[in-house]
Amino acid sequence: MVLAIDIGNTNIVMGAISEENGRRRIHFTSRISTDKSKTADQHAVEVKDIFHMYGLDVSALDGAIIASVVPSLSFVFASAIERVIGIKPMMVEPGMKTGLDIKIDNPAQLGSDIVVSCVAAIEKYPTPMCVIDLGTATTMTVVDNKNAILGCLIIPGIRISLEALRTNTSQLQDISLDAPKNLIGKNTTDSMKSGLIIGNAVMFDGVLDRIEKQLGRELTAVATGDPAQFVIPHCMRDIKIDDNLMMDGLYILYKKNADIKAGKHK
Repeated sequence: MVLAIDIGNTNIVMGAISEENGRRRIHFTSRISTDKSKTADQHAVEVKDIFHMYGLDVSALDGAIIASVVPSLSFVFASAIERVIGIKPMMVEPGMKTGLDIKIDNPAQLGSDIVVSCVAAIEKYPTPMCVIDLGTATTMTVVDNKNAILGCLIIPGIRISLEALRTNTSQLQDISLDAPKNLIGKNTTDSMKSGLIIGNAVMFDGVLDRIEKQLGRELTAVATGDPAQFVIPHCMRDIKIDDNLMMDGLYILYKKNADIKAGKHK
């Protein structure tokens, strides 16, 4: 069993994954708030508590892999995991074997979360594709039919946009991200929901149309991240929602690179 960890700016997502009879199984996924003030010991306790909550024993772990977009937490969390399982976790970083050809100006600048989600997406869906990750920031990453990352768009995330509206506009309140009652809002809450939910849905449709026009090919579109469940159903295009993209990608990368270290990869 492998512990997969995705350290984001807002949340840290952990999952325990194994493979049985050639089938991948995610035993659990757990989400905690990203907190840069916590020590390695505190994170170690959290990991143990989460495993206990799901009725699993950390001694069953064969290893761990971490993808992080928060550099200050990378070492702290790696130290925590090593204390828990006695094994140094694998880090998603430049030089790791991914199977991707990264065709951007500086490949080292590409976020590890983008790498991970694209690795999973190309295993699970037809290329060329656009992988949409709705996180703290929303990214739309384009992968061609030769597994090359051509580049991406970075857009303010839905929750960032909502927080900006709420913070900078005194008469606008916090809202949930469920669907508005009407496209044309009749009150402040529905007007904000329509702008955020429908506005983002229309943006995805339009950007995908323009990418296809530039490439001259149709794209598979895959979305992941918690807000996807609220936005994607309002898109006109067929966009698949895959909540397990990050966990699957981390497991694929762990196995690929563990096999290389063990001399199993030709």
